Amino acid sequence: MSDNTLLEKLETFYIRFHEIGQLITDPEVIQDMPRFVKLNKEYRELEQVVKAGDLLKNGIKAYEEAMEILDHEADRELREMAEMEIEELKARIPEWETKIKLLLVPADPEDDKNVILEIRSGTGGDEACIFAGDLFRMYVKFVEAKRWKMEVTNVSEGTSGGYKEVVANISGNGVYGIMKYESGVHRVQRVPATETQGRVHTSAATVAVLPEAEEVDVELNPADIRKDTYCSSGPGGQSVNTTYSAIRLTHIPTGIVVTCQDEKSQIKNLAKAMKELRSRIYAIEYQKYMDSIALKRKTMVSTGDRSAKIRTYNYPQGRVTDHRINLTLYNLSAIMDGDLDEIIEKLQIEENTERLKESGF
Repeated sequence: MSDNTLLEKLETFYIRFHEIGQLITDPEVIQDMPRFVKLNKEYRELEQVVKAGDLLKNGIKAYEEAMEILDHEADRELREMAEMEIEELKARIPEWETKIKLLLVPADPEDDKNVILEIRSGTGGDEACIFAGDLFRMYVKFVEAKRWKMEVTNVSEGTSGGYKEVVANISGNGVYGIMKYESGVHRVQRVPATETQGRVHTSAATVAVLPEAEEVDVELNPADIRKDTYCSSGPGGQSVNTTYSAIRLTHIPTGIVVTCQDEKSQIKNLAKAMKELRSRIYAIEYQKYMDSIALKRKTMVSTGDRSAKIRTYNYPQGRVTDHRINLTLYNLSAIMDGDLDEIIEKLQIEENTERLKESGF
């Protein structure tokens, strides 16, 4: 009924789990804080595997006991109960096995990171800027629903509304593991507000989701960074256009430029700009990793190639289509209000299936 190879693999994890359980109670280990923190993290991860393993083992035992009743019990009522339990366990055991397999497949270490979200208007002129604004509002609503935190660091507004570019930091639990599916070209089909003859136009905006780099991830040489200050623009009160609080950093070796002007304090803007610069430099190396898996996982093609069209929002038909998994939903208004869970869940399921194949399960 069950995969014996999987049960054998589980034993190794059980042994390590109990070993760590003893180590984290050792006074010497507790005093070594870096090691203690690392072991606690591993313990929590293994605990999930052990709990899922216990469910599987108990399910297999219950299945074997129910089969035993069918083989040797004459009482009709007991036999009926055993048959019901067998049918239920036939469905549940494969589910438990799949959950364990996913837990045993190494997760992307970036999934727990915060992110830098960047939205840029693409083809379509003013309508593309308006659409970029609609996408930003969609993500604001999504972030609010997840109870994450969003901080806008740079904005360039469109002449007729929306944004030419908007950059924000998003922090919370497992943000990158969820938001990474949004990288790529988003296309909209609708009648623009500027269209006088009622014709449907196609416009686009590009979304980039970068894992936020910590200082330990990227070591920056101050000599490689040129810092410029200038007056902030846009809404912000009396300090706008009067104090040189806005920051522009240029990383000379790579040519990467980042700006931050959302704070009145130059020091705070500098700290945010440095964080973004680290993340963009880190993303160059991470991009190579994404390119290496792009051919294997269709869910992640967009992250490996940001020019890839990933989703179309068709307003006349009220539908949204995700081209990576050929998913079409007719709830455009809800999606534009931040209800992205169904799309992301289906992308995660597809990616998990591909990860299992890569791992030989």
